[in-house]
Amino acid sequence: MGTMPSRGHLPINGLQLYYEVYGALGASKPPLLLIPGAFMATGSMKVWVEAFARVRAVIVFDQQGHGRTPDTAREMSYEQFADDAAALLRALEVEPADVMGYSQGGGVALQLAIRHPSLVSKLVSMSATFRKDGWYSTVSAAIEGLGADAFAGTPVEKAFKEHTPDPEAYDAYLQKMKRLNIDDQNITDDEMRSISAKTMVIIGDADGVKPEHAMAMFKLRGGGDEQAAATGVLQEVPAARLVVLPAMSHIGISGESTVLVPMVNAFLDDVAPTTPELF
Repeated sequence: MGTMPSRGHLPINGLQLYYEVYGALGASKPPLLLIPGAFMATGSMKVWVEAFARVRAVIVFDQQGHGRTPDTAREMSYEQFADDAAALLRALEVEPADVMGYSQGGGVALQLAIRHPSLVSKLVSMSATFRKDGWYSTVSAAIEGLGADAFAGTPVEKAFKEHTPDPEAYDAYLQKMKRLNIDDQNITDDEMRSISAKTMVIIGDADGVKPEHAMAMFKLRGGGDEQAAATGVLQEVPAARLVVLPAMSHIGISGESTVLVPMVNAFLDDVAPTTPELF
């Protein structure tokens, strides 16, 4: 990566939360807070950080029990993780930030926008849901079958055992993560409508997220323009954007930074729509 990040741990809501900052937080553009998915640490977002940091400051952090943030006896919830993210932004004296989350991180980003609206300028939800029924039922079944053997020898196990070598603590962490992701969250339609931040919804057409759920999220966030439908032309920057990548799975989309970063940057910068001359 071109520039070395500032990094460290901060005391956040009973955690020693690990974070990294790339670029200058006082720049003209709001920084982008990137929130990784379940079991993912800051290193898993390296390619995304590298791409976004070319044009804006980027903040990325390890959620409870992930990467270099040790777990505690505290229960896990999307709401709690959102409060952790809010406390991190305030500790870094950032208000507001643009926020992008992938999978579990996307759910946390939604809660952050609902619970701490003044902290979120723009919101990007990638392969995430706002209710449990937004996932195909096979997703919960797959998570239910996860055990320690599924992560044997992986960076997930290695990172956890570096700061907490206790096997019982590791098993407890995995069980909490399973409950978090099986139970998911239940954001109401009214709560989705209440989000003040402009929103971009991204999924793959072979994602674990149902396409109709992503469409519902898009509509609840103000997506759809009847005037544009009538004229064939967008007159102004839309309040919400929807991206569906073809032949793209839930894990596959995490590798599509080359395709998605330019779209996200255009959204974050409120790039005006262009209309070609057809007639």
